[in-house]
Amino acid sequence: MRTTLTLDDDVAIGLQKLIAERKEPLRSVVNVALRAGLATLAERKPLQQTQYATVPVRLGQLRLPNLDNIAEILALAEGEDHP
Repeated sequence: MRTTLTLDDDVAIGLQKLIAERKEPLRSVVNVALRAGLATLAERKPLQQTQYATVPVRLGQLRLPNLDNIAEILALAEGEDHP
């Protein structure tokens, strides 16, 4: 099969090093590398997903009974005598 492939810089550098060391053509080195990578990926087990549970916590009574009345909230927060 013929295909066009764009390689990351680090992969291209690694392939060039292997080509120089083995004195083999690009096609052979790429095929060997892909076979090794595919075999490694096939052997790996898929990642296990961890189950998380959130424990509810009682925070107590709400301090402000009604958020619709801004004047009442300010009076409670700042005190009645605040200017």
